[in-house]
Amino acid sequence: MKFQPVSHSWVALHPKPQGVIQFIGGALFGTFFPMFFYRSLLQRLFNDGYTIVILPFNFTFDHYAEAGFLIREQYEIMPELVRRAIFAGYEYEPYLSDQNFSWLGHSIGCKYIALLEAFSALPVVGEPSDPQYPHNVEKLRKFIDSTVRSANTKGSQENINGKVESIFTDLLILINDLEIKRKEAERLIKYYIKREANFDQLQDNIKITSIFIKNQPSLLLAPVNTGLESAIPQPLAGIVIGLGVNVKPTPDETYALIKEGDLFNLMGLTAFKKDKLAATTCEWFEDKFKKPPEGFREDLKGGHLRPLGMQLGNFVINFPIPTIGSMKKRNIEFESPVSQLFQRLEDKQANHQK
Repeated sequence: MKFQPVSHSWVALHPKPQGVIQFIGGALFGTFFPMFFYRSLLQRLFNDGYTIVILPFNFTFDHYAEAGFLIREQYEIMPELVRRAIFAGYEYEPYLSDQNFSWLGHSIGCKYIALLEAFSALPVVGEPSDPQYPHNVEKLRKFIDSTVRSANTKGSQENINGKVESIFTDLLILINDLEIKRKEAERLIKYYIKREANFDQLQDNIKITSIFIKNQPSLLLAPVNTGLESAIPQPLAGIVIGLGVNVKPTPDETYALIKEGDLFNLMGLTAFKKDKLAATTCEWFEDKFKKPPEGFREDLKGGHLRPLGMQLGNFVINFPIPTIGSMKKRNIEFESPVSQLFQRLEDKQANHQK
């Protein structure tokens, strides 16, 4: 497995891919050299037959903007995977459809995936030239208004109205931009495959069914939905929040978006028994949201950093303990359950498409 830079991401092309896994790590480890810190897990998934895309984790308080950056990145990467696979003599047909793309996140990286899934439930706006565009835009505004107000029952009307308008404006810009990027990605893919002998058949397989990630499987490892208090020291966080600065969206707003959309039907969740950081978020999915269903949730040994691991022959460097362990034992306790859960999600998606 060899990673190469593509756009803002790192990609390991599989010679015979059955799909693409887009990975977003946690803060720090997902920012600096994630291909090393998560090497053991990503190697297993690569061996399972997936091209691996490591999307960059950028530290920011504006998680809306970061989620938008990540989905824009998917549109940059799709045609580039086709081009590079053709150049390398690899199979590339799985890259023609967004339904062969899936998501894997760890820690706060899972929040970005959750936001993209929630965005998939937004009212379809279409293009500005569509006669229904003004009506659809108003439906989007009402959706945002309802969601924001359900999560901000104690805020002043002025602040809530300002927040609604800000989110609505940013999302409308993102949606319009993604519609353009979708067309450009399709155009580039057709350009790269036009010399293929079976071009007419191949171009019928080019499908980008959603501008977000609807009907794409996602697996959340130790998901964390926290506010500013987890990003900076708590005494300072209270002062900063009092000045009106917080992460966007707040944890309550994130939960409201998830509940309002009510998708996440192709989601798996892996929790860890000693993980206190993700415990509240995992409990919310199970107790309040009632998803994922039985068979698509795993409770494994270890703490919040269990997904981290660098393989060295038959051994693996874990974080934090045991520092050095058996690769065979780690596979049994972690990689294999994750791989099997991911396969169940793929099977569920295939059955859903029949």
